[in-house]
Amino acid sequence: MNTLFDKIWDAHVVQTVEDGPTQLYIDRLYCHEVTSPQAFEGMRARGLKCFRPEQIVCMPDHNTPTHDQDKPIEDPVSAKQVEILEKNAREFGLKHFGMYSKDNGIIHVVGPEKGLSLPGMTIVCGDSHTSTHGAMGAVAFGIGTSEVEMVMASQCILQQKPKSMRITINGTLGKGVTAKDVALYLMAKLTTSGATGYFVEYAGEVVRNLSMEGRLTLCNLSIEMGARGGFIAPDDVTFAYLKGREYAPKGAEWYKAVAYWKTLKSGDDAVFDKELAFEAKDIEPRITYGTNPGMGIGITESLPASGDANFDKALEYMGFKAGECLLGHPIDYVFLGACTNGRIEDFRAFASIVKGRKKADNVVAWLVPGSWAVRQQIEDEGLDKVLEAAGFEIRQPGCSACLAMNDDKVPAGKYAVSTSNRNFEGRQGPGSRTILASPLVAAAAAVTGKISDPRELL
Repeated sequence: MNTLFDKIWDAHVVQTVEDGPTQLYIDRLYCHEVTSPQAFEGMRARGLKCFRPEQIVCMPDHNTPTHDQDKPIEDPVSAKQVEILEKNAREFGLKHFGMYSKDNGIIHVVGPEKGLSLPGMTIVCGDSHTSTHGAMGAVAFGIGTSEVEMVMASQCILQQKPKSMRITINGTLGKGVTAKDVALYLMAKLTTSGATGYFVEYAGEVVRNLSMEGRLTLCNLSIEMGARGGFIAPDDVTFAYLKGREYAPKGAEWYKAVAYWKTLKSGDDAVFDKELAFEAKDIEPRITYGTNPGMGIGITESLPASGDANFDKALEYMGFKAGECLLGHPIDYVFLGACTNGRIEDFRAFASIVKGRKKADNVVAWLVPGSWAVRQQIEDEGLDKVLEAAGFEIRQPGCSACLAMNDDKVPAGKYAVSTSNRNFEGRQGPGSRTILASPLVAAAAAVTGKISDPRELL
């Protein structure tokens, strides 16, 4: 019996080259402003139009400032990239969710929330965290700029078929443990290369009980284990989330779609190339201590003993020592947002900790919703009032401090507890020190001014 990955992949095969790649049909291409300009130039140089323009969506997110979006972008490079994307979308007749429009945000947040990402689809974007859309029950993965051009021109891509891996997480998550902690735990167990060459299906009681926001977070971080992508079989949680979304099927088409989506699961006798299982009881709120997402510990644990030269170099960069416990370590910045944790559930979690408390004086906090729709929901639920009373300001949507490609940069030497996806050297600004964490851990740090166990504040 085929795995779900096999089912979706095989349904999209156009042809297979002997001893070579598969020509795979792509249902949805997302384009943002950073990895698409050269693709559009290539199309223009060859005198080509987009083969299926209705299946392509363009949106700026990486370079967009998270304040004063109604004014011209000050950074000339960012301004040019945003402007060129709009020009290219217009010229090629593509859907464009422009900056400061109600449709804008981070592409990996907007795609699912608009019902553009659907079960059974193949989805690509010139961005590694495209694996996020796998939470919808889709085969979604990042591609390079030359491949973006290939999809524009033919709605197909040449790909080697990855191997399949199933990761099962059994049991029930404990107090204060979130999907982000599950992902950080898996990265530490598998390392950042442990899933290289695989497409991961997440399964088990923990995964079934995750909300859609939690699933999006888990799938988002698949790439940080080296996986080609990660996904979750669609179920009632998926269908409830999608129903009524702007681009989701409507009327009779909805019931027809759901009937098909219910067939999208791995059979009981499906054979995976690799199977791994973990227990929820072994996972506590987590933080990273090094310069890759796999260098993480439970929040009450001490750093490992000195390892190799790379380990020592990472600790030196972070200003930590082998064997120390990080609880109580002072921090300078807190970032809530990114395509990893910029959804409504993440803001609810953050607000649940800060309610009735005050932001620590030593902390600069950036709270950045993943879309204008999320920001609207924050206001509709009154979370903005809770956050403002605690001394926090909600910014405008964008990738923000996830990566130093816009104004939101963490200064050199400063510590940032961040809900984003990467903690590489300089990722959040030259010389910045990033500690990856869940929204609950970030909130605890924001009100105490130091690394704190959120379970003590819940």
